[in-house]
Amino acid sequence: MTPFRSRYVERSGLGAILDKVLSGERLSREDGLALYRHDDLLGVGTLANHVRETLHGDVAYYIVNQHINHTNVCVAGCKFCAFYRTAKQSDAYVLSPEDVERRMREHMHEPIREIHMVGGVNPDLPFSYYLDVIRTMKRVRPEVHVKAFTMVEIAAMAENFDMTPEEVLRRLKEAGLGSIPGGGAEILTDHAHQVLFKGKIDHRGWMEIAKTAHRLGLKSNATMLFGHVETLEERIEHMLLLREAQDETHGFMAFIPLAFHPENTRLSHLPKPSAADELRNLAVARLMLDNFPHIKAYWIMMTPRVAQAGLHFGADDLDGTVVTEEIYHRAGSMSPQMIGRHELVALIEEAGRVPVERDTLYNPVEAVPRRPPFDPRAVSPTPVDAAVAGDAARA
Repeated sequence: MTPFRSRYVERSGLGAILDKVLSGERLSREDGLALYRHDDLLGVGTLANHVRETLHGDVAYYIVNQHINHTNVCVAGCKFCAFYRTAKQSDAYVLSPEDVERRMREHMHEPIREIHMVGGVNPDLPFSYYLDVIRTMKRVRPEVHVKAFTMVEIAAMAENFDMTPEEVLRRLKEAGLGSIPGGGAEILTDHAHQVLFKGKIDHRGWMEIAKTAHRLGLKSNATMLFGHVETLEERIEHMLLLREAQDETHGFMAFIPLAFHPENTRLSHLPKPSAADELRNLAVARLMLDNFPHIKAYWIMMTPRVAQAGLHFGADDLDGTVVTEEIYHRAGSMSPQMIGRHELVALIEEAGRVPVERDTLYNPVEAVPRRPPFDPRAVSPTPVDAAVAGDAARA
Protein backbone atom coordinates (compact mmCIF):
# COMPACT_ATOMS: atom_id res chain seq x y z
CA MET A 1 0.00 0.00 0.00
CA THR A 2 1.43 3.34 -0.97
CA PRO A 3 2.15 6.17 1.50
CA PHE A 4 -0.29 8.30 -0.49
CA ARG A 5 -3.09 5.87 0.24
CA SER A 6 -2.41 4.99 3.86
CA ARG A 7 -1.33 8.28 5.36
CA TYR A 8 -4.07 10.64 4.43
CA VAL A 9 -6.80 9.86 1.94
CA GLU A 10 -8.20 6.73 3.58
CA ARG A 11 -8.03 8.32 7.03
CA SER A 12 -10.02 11.27 5.71
CA GLY A 13 -12.91 8.99 4.78
CA LEU A 14 -12.37 9.12 1.02
CA GLY A 15 -11.17 5.56 0.61
CA ALA A 16 -14.13 4.47 -1.53
CA ILE A 17 -13.58 7.29 -4.00
CA LEU A 18 -9.85 6.61 -3.98
CA ASP A 19 -10.56 3.00 -4.94
CA LYS A 20 -12.50 4.23 -7.97
CA VAL A 21 -9.76 6.65 -8.96
CA LEU A 22 -7.04 4.02 -8.74
CA SER A 23 -9.07 1.47 -10.69
CA GLY A 24 -9.96 3.98 -13.43
CA GLU A 25 -13.66 3.90 -12.61
CA ARG A 26 -15.55 7.08 -13.46
CA LEU A 27 -16.92 9.04 -10.51
CA SER A 28 -20.67 9.37 -10.18
CA ARG A 29 -22.98 12.27 -9.40
CA GLU A 30 -23.12 11.05 -5.81
CA ASP A 31 -19.33 10.95 -5.61
CA GLY A 32 -19.15 14.54 -6.81
CA LEU A 33 -21.61 15.70 -4.17
CA ALA A 34 -19.69 13.79 -1.51
CA LEU A 35 -16.49 15.60 -2.54
CA TYR A 36 -18.24 18.97 -2.26
CA ARG A 37 -19.71 18.14 1.15
CA HIS A 38 -16.70 16.42 2.68
CA ASP A 39 -15.40 18.37 5.66
CA ASP A 40 -11.72 17.64 4.97
CA LEU A 41 -10.65 20.00 2.19
CA LEU A 42 -7.07 18.77 2.32
CA GLY A 43 -8.26 15.21 1.86
CA VAL A 44 -10.18 16.20 -1.28
CA GLY A 45 -7.23 18.27 -2.47
CA THR A 46 -4.77 15.46 -1.86
CA LEU A 47 -6.83 13.06 -3.96
CA ALA A 48 -7.14 15.63 -6.75
CA ASN A 49 -3.42 16.32 -6.58
CA HIS A 50 -2.75 12.61 -7.00
CA VAL A 51 -4.74 12.63 -10.25
CA ARG A 52 -3.07 15.85 -11.36
CA GLU A 53 0.40 14.39 -10.82
CA THR A 54 -0.63 11.18 -12.54
CA LEU A 55 -1.49 13.19 -15.64
CA HIS A 56 1.17 15.91 -15.58
CA GLY A 57 3.82 15.08 -13.01
CA ASP A 58 5.23 18.31 -11.61
CA VAL A 59 4.65 20.30 -14.79
CA ALA A 60 2.64 23.54 -14.53
CA TYR A 61 1.80 25.42 -17.70
CA TYR A 62 1.64 29.11 -18.50
CA ILE A 63 1.36 31.18 -21.68
CA VAL A 64 2.49 34.63 -22.76
CA ASN A 65 -0.81 36.10 -23.92
CA GLN A 66 -2.74 39.34 -24.25
CA HIS A 67 -6.40 39.93 -23.43
CA ILE A 68 -8.37 42.46 -25.44
CA ASN A 69 -12.03 43.16 -24.65
CA HIS A 70 -13.31 44.68 -27.88
CA THR A 71 -16.61 46.10 -26.59
CA ASN A 72 -18.52 46.46 -23.34
CA VAL A 73 -21.84 47.18 -25.08
CA CYS A 74 -24.15 44.26 -24.35
CA VAL A 75 -27.87 43.55 -24.49
CA ALA A 76 -27.84 40.28 -22.53
CA GLY A 77 -28.40 41.94 -19.14
CA CYS A 78 -26.85 39.23 -16.96
CA LYS A 79 -27.39 39.89 -13.26
CA PHE A 80 -23.86 38.81 -12.37
CA CYS A 81 -22.06 41.15 -14.80
CA ALA A 82 -20.42 44.45 -13.86
CA PHE A 83 -18.73 44.88 -17.23
CA TYR A 84 -21.61 45.49 -19.62
CA ARG A 85 -22.98 48.88 -20.64
CA THR A 86 -25.85 50.01 -22.81
CA ALA A 87 -24.93 51.84 -26.00
CA LYS A 88 -26.12 55.15 -24.49
CA GLN A 89 -23.97 55.07 -21.37
CA SER A 90 -21.04 57.47 -21.30
CA ASP A 91 -18.43 54.79 -20.72
CA ALA A 92 -19.66 52.42 -23.42
CA TYR A 93 -17.01 51.62 -26.01
CA VAL A 94 -16.20 49.66 -29.14
CA LEU A 95 -12.59 49.15 -30.21
CA SER A 96 -12.06 49.65 -33.92
CA PRO A 97 -9.66 47.34 -35.76
CA GLU A 98 -7.20 50.25 -35.59
CA ASP A 99 -7.64 50.39 -31.81
CA VAL A 100 -6.94 46.66 -31.58
CA GLU A 101 -3.83 47.09 -33.68
CA ARG A 102 -2.66 49.94 -31.46
CA ARG A 103 -3.04 47.83 -28.34
CA MET A 104 -1.14 45.00 -29.91
CA ARG A 105 1.71 47.21 -31.10
CA GLU A 106 2.17 48.53 -27.56
CA HIS A 107 3.39 45.03 -26.65
CA MET A 108 5.30 43.98 -29.74
CA HIS A 109 8.45 43.66 -27.65
CA GLU A 110 6.87 40.76 -25.76
CA PRO A 111 6.73 37.20 -27.18
CA ILE A 112 2.93 37.04 -27.15
CA ARG A 113 1.63 33.75 -28.51
CA GLU A 114 -2.09 34.22 -28.00
CA ILE A 115 -4.66 36.99 -28.25
CA HIS A 116 -7.67 36.27 -26.06
CA MET A 117 -10.66 38.38 -27.14
CA VAL A 118 -14.16 38.41 -25.67
CA GLY A 119 -16.71 41.17 -25.24
CA GLY A 120 -20.37 42.03 -24.93
CA VAL A 121 -23.26 40.96 -27.15
CA ASN A 122 -23.37 44.11 -29.26
CA PRO A 123 -26.10 44.03 -31.94
CA ASP A 124 -24.81 47.19 -33.66
CA LEU A 125 -21.61 45.61 -34.98
CA PRO A 126 -21.69 44.19 -38.53
CA PHE A 127 -20.28 40.75 -39.21
CA SER A 128 -17.48 42.34 -41.20
CA TYR A 129 -16.26 43.93 -37.96
CA TYR A 130 -15.39 40.55 -36.46
CA LEU A 131 -13.67 39.39 -39.62
CA ASP A 132 -11.70 42.64 -39.87
CA VAL A 133 -10.59 42.43 -36.23
CA ILE A 134 -9.30 38.88 -36.67
CA ARG A 135 -7.53 39.77 -39.92
CA THR A 136 -5.96 42.77 -38.24
CA MET A 137 -4.57 40.63 -35.44
CA LYS A 138 -3.14 38.12 -37.91
CA ARG A 139 -1.61 40.91 -39.97
CA VAL A 140 0.06 42.55 -36.99
CA ARG A 141 1.29 39.22 -35.59
CA PRO A 142 1.00 36.52 -38.30
CA GLU A 143 2.16 33.82 -35.89
CA VAL A 144 -0.27 34.68 -33.07
CA HIS A 145 -3.08 32.31 -32.11
CA VAL A 146 -6.45 34.09 -32.01
CA LYS A 147 -8.71 32.68 -29.29
CA ALA A 148 -11.85 34.77 -29.53
CA PHE A 149 -15.62 35.07 -29.11
CA THR A 150 -17.56 32.90 -26.68
CA MET A 151 -20.35 30.50 -27.66
CA VAL A 152 -22.75 33.25 -26.58
CA GLU A 153 -21.19 35.73 -29.00
CA ILE A 154 -21.25 33.14 -31.81
CA ALA A 155 -24.96 32.51 -31.16
CA ALA A 156 -25.69 36.26 -31.29
CA MET A 157 -23.81 36.61 -34.59
CA ALA A 158 -25.80 33.76 -36.07
CA GLU A 159 -29.09 35.34 -35.02
CA ASN A 160 -28.17 38.90 -36.00
CA PHE A 161 -26.79 38.01 -39.42
CA ASP A 162 -29.25 35.24 -40.35
CA MET A 163 -26.56 32.58 -40.45
CA THR A 164 -26.16 29.22 -38.80
CA PRO A 165 -23.57 28.94 -36.02
CA GLU A 166 -21.63 26.61 -38.30
CA GLU A 167 -21.52 29.24 -41.05
CA VAL A 168 -20.37 31.88 -38.56
CA LEU A 169 -17.62 29.63 -37.24
CA ARG A 170 -16.44 28.63 -40.71
CA ARG A 171 -16.07 32.23 -41.79
CA LEU A 172 -14.33 33.27 -38.59
CA LYS A 173 -11.97 30.33 -38.96
CA GLU A 174 -11.20 31.31 -42.56
CA ALA A 175 -10.32 34.81 -41.31
CA GLY A 176 -7.84 33.35 -38.80
CA LEU A 177 -9.75 32.27 -35.69
CA GLY A 178 -7.78 29.51 -33.97
CA SER A 179 -9.92 28.46 -31.00
CA ILE A 180 -12.83 29.48 -28.74
CA PRO A 181 -12.64 30.68 -25.11
CA GLY A 182 -14.73 28.91 -22.51
CA GLY A 183 -16.79 31.85 -21.24
CA GLY A 184 -20.54 32.20 -21.23
CA ALA A 185 -21.23 28.73 -19.88
CA GLU A 186 -22.02 30.16 -16.41
CA ILE A 187 -24.03 27.26 -14.87
CA LEU A 188 -25.41 24.82 -17.41
CA THR A 189 -28.90 24.37 -15.91
CA ASP A 190 -32.35 25.78 -16.65
CA HIS A 191 -32.71 27.21 -13.13
CA ALA A 192 -29.55 29.31 -13.27
CA HIS A 193 -30.37 30.43 -16.81
CA GLN A 194 -33.79 31.73 -15.86
CA VAL A 195 -32.61 33.49 -12.71
CA LEU A 196 -29.35 35.02 -13.92
CA PHE A 197 -28.92 35.22 -17.67
CA LYS A 198 -32.14 34.52 -19.55
CA GLY A 199 -31.11 37.08 -22.18
CA LYS A 200 -28.44 34.63 -23.42
CA ILE A 201 -28.59 31.17 -24.93
CA ASP A 202 -29.32 28.35 -22.50
CA HIS A 203 -27.08 25.41 -21.79
CA ARG A 204 -28.39 23.43 -24.74
CA GLY A 205 -27.46 26.21 -27.14
CA TRP A 206 -24.06 26.74 -25.53
CA MET A 207 -23.23 23.05 -25.72
CA GLU A 208 -24.37 22.63 -29.30
CA ILE A 209 -22.22 25.53 -30.50
CA ALA A 210 -19.25 24.11 -28.60
CA LYS A 211 -19.76 20.74 -30.28
CA THR A 212 -20.10 22.43 -33.67
CA ALA A 213 -16.83 24.26 -33.15
CA HIS A 214 -15.12 21.03 -32.17
CA ARG A 215 -16.41 19.25 -35.26
CA LEU A 216 -14.92 22.05 -37.36
CA GLY A 217 -11.52 21.54 -35.76
CA LEU A 218 -11.76 24.50 -33.37
CA LYS A 219 -10.77 23.54 -29.84
CA SER A 220 -12.29 25.39 -26.89
CA ASN A 221 -12.18 25.73 -23.14
CA ALA A 222 -15.11 25.51 -20.74
CA THR A 223 -15.81 27.59 -17.64
CA MET A 224 -18.14 27.41 -14.67
CA LEU A 225 -19.20 30.53 -12.78
CA PHE A 226 -19.90 29.48 -9.20
CA GLY A 227 -20.82 31.09 -5.90
CA HIS A 228 -24.09 32.88 -6.71
CA VAL A 229 -27.55 31.21 -6.80
CA GLU A 230 -26.53 27.75 -7.94
CA THR A 231 -26.70 24.63 -5.79
CA LEU A 232 -24.01 21.99 -5.37
CA GLU A 233 -26.22 19.69 -7.41
CA GLU A 234 -26.13 22.21 -10.26
CA ARG A 235 -22.35 22.44 -10.15
CA ILE A 236 -22.12 18.67 -10.54
CA GLU A 237 -24.73 18.68 -13.30
CA HIS A 238 -22.62 21.29 -15.10
CA MET A 239 -19.56 19.05 -14.93
CA LEU A 240 -21.46 15.95 -16.01
CA LEU A 241 -22.82 17.73 -19.10
CA LEU A 242 -19.32 18.84 -20.03
CA ARG A 243 -17.93 15.37 -19.43
CA GLU A 244 -20.60 13.84 -21.66
CA ALA A 245 -19.89 16.34 -24.45
CA GLN A 246 -16.16 15.71 -24.16
CA ASP A 247 -16.76 11.99 -24.59
CA GLU A 248 -18.40 12.86 -27.90
CA THR A 249 -16.10 15.50 -29.39
CA HIS A 250 -12.82 15.51 -27.39
CA GLY A 251 -12.67 19.22 -28.20
CA PHE A 252 -12.32 20.82 -24.75
CA MET A 253 -8.78 21.67 -23.72
CA ALA A 254 -9.21 23.04 -20.20
CA PHE A 255 -11.86 23.55 -17.55
CA ILE A 256 -11.76 26.83 -15.64
CA PRO A 257 -13.88 27.31 -12.50
CA LEU A 258 -14.51 31.02 -11.94
CA ALA A 259 -15.56 32.40 -8.56
CA PHE A 260 -18.36 34.95 -8.78
CA HIS A 261 -17.34 38.50 -7.84
CA PRO A 262 -20.52 40.23 -6.58
CA GLU A 263 -19.15 43.78 -6.29
CA ASN A 264 -20.81 46.29 -8.65
CA THR A 265 -23.39 43.76 -9.84
CA ARG A 266 -27.11 43.33 -9.16
CA LEU A 267 -26.13 40.51 -6.81
CA SER A 268 -23.84 42.61 -4.64
CA HIS A 269 -25.67 41.40 -1.51
CA LEU A 270 -24.19 37.92 -1.93
CA PRO A 271 -20.95 36.95 -0.21
CA LYS A 272 -17.90 36.31 -2.36
CA PRO A 273 -16.70 32.70 -2.48
CA SER A 274 -13.73 32.03 -0.22
CA ALA A 275 -10.30 30.81 -1.26
CA ALA A 276 -11.28 27.42 0.19
CA ASP A 277 -14.29 27.36 -2.14
CA GLU A 278 -12.04 28.12 -5.09
CA LEU A 279 -9.59 25.37 -4.20
CA ARG A 280 -12.36 22.84 -3.66
CA ASN A 281 -13.85 23.58 -7.06
CA LEU A 282 -10.50 22.97 -8.71
CA ALA A 283 -10.18 19.68 -6.86
CA VAL A 284 -13.69 18.44 -7.59
CA ALA A 285 -13.30 19.38 -11.24
CA ARG A 286 -10.03 17.46 -11.56
CA LEU A 287 -11.67 14.37 -10.10
CA MET A 288 -14.97 14.54 -11.99
CA LEU A 289 -13.68 15.66 -15.39
CA ASP A 290 -11.54 12.63 -16.08
CA ASN A 291 -11.56 13.29 -19.84
CA PHE A 292 -10.43 16.93 -19.63
CA PRO A 293 -6.69 17.22 -20.19
CA HIS A 294 -6.22 20.38 -18.13
CA ILE A 295 -7.67 22.24 -15.15
CA LYS A 296 -6.81 25.92 -15.00
CA ALA A 297 -6.34 28.04 -11.87
CA TYR A 298 -7.10 31.43 -13.42
CA TRP A 299 -5.02 33.83 -11.36
CA ILE A 300 -7.00 36.90 -12.50
CA MET A 301 -10.02 35.60 -10.58
CA MET A 302 -8.29 33.75 -7.77
CA THR A 303 -5.35 36.09 -7.10
CA PRO A 304 -1.87 34.81 -7.92
CA ARG A 305 -1.30 33.29 -4.47
CA VAL A 306 -4.53 31.29 -4.36
CA ALA A 307 -3.90 30.13 -7.92
CA GLN A 308 -0.44 29.06 -6.81
CA ALA A 309 -2.00 26.91 -4.08
CA GLY A 310 -4.33 25.53 -6.72
CA LEU A 311 -1.36 23.79 -8.32
CA HIS A 312 -1.65 21.32 -5.41
CA PHE A 313 -5.45 21.01 -5.66
CA GLY A 314 -5.75 19.60 -9.16
CA ALA A 315 -4.75 22.51 -11.40
CA ASP A 316 -1.87 22.23 -13.86
CA ASP A 317 -2.17 25.63 -15.57
CA LEU A 318 -2.08 29.27 -14.37
CA ASP A 319 -3.15 30.86 -17.71
CA GLY A 320 -0.85 33.69 -18.75
CA THR A 321 0.46 37.23 -18.65
CA VAL A 322 -2.96 38.68 -19.73
CA VAL A 323 -1.74 42.35 -20.06
CA THR A 324 -5.18 44.01 -19.73
CA GLU A 325 -8.35 42.43 -18.32
CA GLU A 326 -11.53 44.43 -17.81
CA ILE A 327 -14.45 42.07 -17.23
CA TYR A 328 -13.56 40.71 -13.78
CA HIS A 329 -11.85 43.88 -12.63
CA ARG A 330 -15.11 45.77 -13.19
CA ALA A 331 -16.63 43.29 -10.75
CA GLY A 332 -14.10 44.02 -8.06
CA SER A 333 -11.22 41.67 -8.79
CA MET A 334 -8.23 42.90 -6.81
CA SER A 335 -5.61 40.93 -8.74
CA PRO A 336 -3.18 42.88 -10.92
CA GLN A 337 -4.05 43.62 -14.54
CA MET A 338 -0.87 42.01 -15.79
CA ILE A 339 1.69 39.61 -14.46
CA GLY A 340 5.16 39.21 -15.90
CA ARG A 341 6.53 36.05 -17.39
CA HIS A 342 9.21 35.87 -14.70
CA GLU A 343 6.58 36.30 -11.97
CA LEU A 344 4.56 33.41 -13.35
CA VAL A 345 7.66 31.24 -13.42
CA ALA A 346 8.47 32.25 -9.83
CA LEU A 347 4.94 31.41 -8.64
CA ILE A 348 5.18 27.98 -10.21
CA GLU A 349 8.65 27.26 -8.87
CA GLU A 350 7.71 28.43 -5.38
CA ALA A 351 4.90 25.87 -5.49
CA GLY A 352 7.43 23.15 -6.19
CA ARG A 353 6.30 22.70 -9.78
CA VAL A 354 8.19 22.80 -13.06
CA PRO A 355 7.18 25.80 -15.22
CA VAL A 356 6.53 25.01 -18.88
CA GLU A 357 5.63 27.73 -21.34
CA ARG A 358 2.96 26.52 -23.75
CA ASP A 359 1.01 27.66 -26.76
CA THR A 360 -2.80 27.83 -26.83
CA LEU A 361 -3.13 24.16 -27.74
CA TYR A 362 -0.84 23.10 -24.88
CA ASN A 363 2.16 22.32 -26.99
CA PRO A 364 5.24 23.07 -24.86
CA VAL A 365 7.39 25.86 -26.23
CA GLU A 366 10.38 23.91 -24.92
CA ALA A 367 10.27 20.15 -24.50
CA VAL A 368 10.39 18.92 -20.90
CA PRO A 369 10.77 15.43 -19.49
CA ARG A 370 7.45 13.89 -18.48
CA ARG A 371 6.68 11.22 -15.95
CA PRO A 372 5.61 7.86 -17.39
CA PRO A 373 1.84 7.19 -17.43
CA PHE A 374 0.48 6.10 -14.06
CA ASP A 375 -0.25 2.39 -13.67
CA PRO A 376 -2.61 1.72 -10.71
CA ARG A 377 -1.33 -1.86 -10.56
CA ALA A 378 2.23 -0.72 -9.93
CA VAL A 379 3.56 -1.12 -6.41
CA SER A 380 6.00 1.79 -6.47
CA PRO A 381 4.85 4.69 -4.28
CA THR A 382 3.42 7.86 -5.79
CA PRO A 383 4.89 11.21 -4.68
CA VAL A 384 3.58 12.51 -1.40
CA ASP A 385 2.27 16.02 -1.81
CA ALA A 386 2.43 18.94 0.60
CA ALA A 387 -0.77 18.01 2.40
CA VAL A 388 0.34 14.46 3.01
CA ALA A 389 3.76 15.57 4.23
CA GLY A 390 2.14 18.02 6.59
CA ASP A 391 -0.15 15.33 7.95
CA ALA A 392 2.77 12.95 8.51
CA ALA A 393 4.67 15.66 10.37
CA ARG A 394 1.71 16.34 12.66
CA ALA A 395 1.35 12.64 13.36
